[in-house]
Amino acid sequence: MTLEEFLHVVARILLSWLFLLSGYRHLVQRKPMAEYASSSGVPMPVAAVVVTGLMILAGGLCILLGWHPRIGAALIFIFLVVVAFWLHRFWSFTDPMQRAMQEAHFWKNITLAGAMLWIIARTHWPWPWALG
Repeated sequence: MTLEEFLHVVARILLSWLFLLSGYRHLVQRKPMAEYASSSGVPMPVAAVVVTGLMILAGGLCILLGWHPRIGAALIFIFLVVVAFWLHRFWSFTDPMQRAMQEAHFWKNITLAGAMLWIIARTHWPWPWALG
């Protein structure tokens, strides 16, 4: 395995870990997540938490395993952009601490959405140590 291939595998592990953990938490901690979603005006918050949890869990697995990574990245991209603009509207907060926290989450999501676009646009296939 070349250094490039090794780093590619390590990057997949590091990038997917956030979404695997977050997807798991969406499913296991449904109630508090749904309460937060509801307080932000998300319709059908329990269903939204379950669906988004499955989206990011599946997306994280796709990236980790290299199995249909473009589909996985697209699922995560959709999640990140919707959540950034729906839940992390930092411009609507007046409390400076809340505003700063929401702005950090907003830009984190936008930055990670850019990483998902990079995966979607990547033309070098197949990935090293990948299932697909």
